[in-house]
Amino acid sequence: MPPRSTRPATPLDDDDYPAYTMGRAADMLGTTPAFLRSLGEHRLITPLRSEGGHRRYSRYQLRIAARARELVDAGTAVDAACRIIVLEDQLEEAQRINEQLRQRPAGHSDKTDA
Repeated sequence: MPPRSTRPATPLDDDDYPAYTMGRAADMLGTTPAFLRSLGEHRLITPLRSEGGHRRYSRYQLRIAARARELVDAGTAVDAACRIIVLEDQLEEAQRINEQLRQRPAGHSDKTDA
């Protein structure tokens, strides 16, 4: 999942700031580093790398990983859990766009009449 575009004033407030090492992230999620690596292999999350090449995770990525863990703990395969999360994200975006379109004034159209 790509990081969101809005940026807070400081890294401490930034959900996309890569603040957590793999070990710390795994501890926080109650999982293993191998689980986090598998999420990267399935392209669900792509951690940034430190200058030394170590994976660093953001709070946003940890929330995604936590959702994946919920699904896996419920018996879903990792690859299927990753796909479910991507589809959930796409559905949420489509619903947001749909709501924006509903709130447009009546008669407003993006199409031009020929």
